[in-house]
Amino acid sequence: MMRAVILDRDGVINDHRDYVNTPNDLYLFDFAAGAIRRLNEAGFLVVVATNQGGVGLGYMSEDTLQAIHKKMLRELREQGAEIHDVAACTHAPKAGCSCRKPKPGLLLELQRKHGFDLTASYMVGDMETDVEAGQSAGTHTVRIGRGPSAADYVATDLADAARWIVADAFTGL
Repeated sequence: MMRAVILDRDGVINDHRDYVNTPNDLYLFDFAAGAIRRLNEAGFLVVVATNQGGVGLGYMSEDTLQAIHKKMLRELREQGAEIHDVAACTHAPKAGCSCRKPKPGLLLELQRKHGFDLTASYMVGDMETDVEAGQSAGTHTVRIGRGPSAADYVATDLADAARWIVADAFTGL
């Protein structure tokens, strides 16, 4: 059985101090690579599912989005962390597509492509829409941040989330 951890991008892997519309706007959190490496070492497939409506709104091109993701993957790989795939909804926020979270389309697309077990996998995001997408797809859910959440666990950051996921996934095996 293959397990995955599906990560949102902005606010989870990178600081979302401003919109990330160019590679120069991407600032990885200091703890991101270590957290992802921990998930890699525990045997998880690690993938990203991210809403990037800036493409549909004309703030960036598909090519620029790809350049942002290449930078993210390269910087993480240089620190020993591997993200296996990135899926992005590039439609404008009100386009009504099936891939924009809170709908589960991106998660289901990644599952079809990689064949992991959704019920043994985890969705991690900093918005309740990420939690809703994970629940709709049948995953366990982690919300990064504060306050009430329907998530299975509320984490302070991705490092905390990774610790909890590894402990939760292997409890009772």
